[in-house]
Amino acid sequence: MPIRLPFLQAPEKKRSPPTSFPILAGERTIEVTVRRNARARRYTLRLDRKGDGAVVTIPRRGSLAEAKAFVARHAGWIADRLVSRPDIPDVPAAVSIRGVVHRVIPTGSPRGSVRLVACEGGPAIEVPGEAPHVRRRLADHLKKEARADLTAAVARHADALGVRPSAIRLKDTTSRWGSASARGVLAFSWRLVMAPPFVLDYVAAHEVAHLREMNHSDRFWAICEHLCPAMDAAKDWLKKNGAGLHRQP
Repeated sequence: MPIRLPFLQAPEKKRSPPTSFPILAGERTIEVTVRRNARARRYTLRLDRKGDGAVVTIPRRGSLAEAKAFVARHAGWIADRLVSRPDIPDVPAAVSIRGVVHRVIPTGSPRGSVRLVACEGGPAIEVPGEAPHVRRRLADHLKKEARADLTAAVARHADALGVRPSAIRLKDTTSRWGSASARGVLAFSWRLVMAPPFVLDYVAAHEVAHLREMNHSDRFWAICEHLCPAMDAAKDWLKKNGAGLHRQP
């Protein structure tokens, strides 16, 4: 009979908590995204930006079970809001790419790649696929471009400071354009690719500067300005136009 030694067995991997769960709201089953916020004092619920689901925020000492019960009690509220919210068109009319507005042209073809084209009416972007898939394919293309632009900007600023991030991640957050962890992980909103290049460059410089100064001291801001002389202009642009980037695909 074989003898199993506990210290020789591979430790069991901890399961990651679910990031979403389904719920019946009226006659529709929707997906509810889970957000945890250590600063939140209570559970909150809102519709997501796309209008086809909801987001529940769990406070510091909250639990997923309590969140599900909270959402279930407000299922009627969700159903009413989803009915009253106007439908979002499947195909966006235009999208901003590196600060330039491009008209979106669905090709309807199942084959082909997303590509920028020049038209009589101005810059445009061709997106293959049927209408229901255009928005997703367009977003996938923008995320790919955002990663390329941010990777290049981070590498340039990191070389200037003599630092190195441990990883670069893309997110779609509404609260911040970038972040830096103590472990050197830099995270950015992929929607920065919609802004003018100097704006993306500033956010990259800002987070790289945190690899040297994990604070917002005068020394930190001096490093930011050294890396990106257009810092103030970029901050002003985001303050005036940043919210508009979240209303695009």
